[in-house]
Amino acid sequence: MKTKNSINPITKYLTSVLKYLTTIMPALLWMIVFFVIPLIFIVVVSFSTRGEVGNIVYKFTLSNYINLLNPLYIDIFIKSILIAIYTTALCLIIGYPFAFIIATSPKKYKPLLLLLIILPFWTNSLVRTYAMIVLLRTEGIINTLLLHLHIINVPLHLMYNNTAVMIGMLYMMFPFMVLPLYTSLEKLDKRILDAASDLGAGPINKFLKVTLPLTKGGIISGCILVFIPTLGLFFVTDLMGGSKVILMSNLIKNQFLTARDWPFGSAISVVLIIVMLSVITFNSRTPGTKGIL
Repeated sequence: MKTKNSINPITKYLTSVLKYLTTIMPALLWMIVFFVIPLIFIVVVSFSTRGEVGNIVYKFTLSNYINLLNPLYIDIFIKSILIAIYTTALCLIIGYPFAFIIATSPKKYKPLLLLLIILPFWTNSLVRTYAMIVLLRTEGIINTLLLHLHIINVPLHLMYNNTAVMIGMLYMMFPFMVLPLYTSLEKLDKRILDAASDLGAGPINKFLKVTLPLTKGGIISGCILVFIPTLGLFFVTDLMGGSKVILMSNLIKNQFLTARDWPFGSAISVVLIIVMLSVITFNSRTPGTKGIL
């Protein structure tokens, strides 16, 4: 009897473990095949060398990472980070009031306002980028309208510069900022705001000392959801920045597809992955953000 009773807990434990593994196995296999294995391959290739015909020679070297210390690549890396930061800041400044308006609107209007935020996801991102080009180019709608109204005498140069890239990034990433902000504002207990008003807090103090701190999780999550993808949107830089704007994302694309230097392109990719993981780690250690991102 003792032996049978001692086996039963072990059997139950093994059965529960087997059920758990069976449940997570599809997701686990998906992550291993489409994330872990490609990531390992990229890391291995980043320590390899480029052959004479663009092939990969699996010979260990640190030269790819040493090449990243070139002032040219450091300048590109800094510019990429700065544009991602500026884009994130603009999305936050514009998106927070928009999310606040949605969260405080009557219930009958909320579905329509949310639809306006989600609607861009129904269209391919490349189509939306070309739509922005139609608006911003020299013969585009904006310049044509300003010339027709005699506000300007010559067309504005709105394309193929850092500003155009940031406008394109802002247009692409705006919904990713608004949605987590809206979620955070929607969960905000209105009784706390009423209590702050009863204690004499004005609209500005109520926002700065109550609303803003309580929605910190949504702010951080939205910033991460914007910042990380912005580092990888190479097609926006290619189409709206042209050859005048080179960021890390389209530099990686050029190394893989044009220069056929996969080891160097992999090294740049690994550096960007480290930056992104650092940002995600910061988010996971920030109080109030778990469950939002």
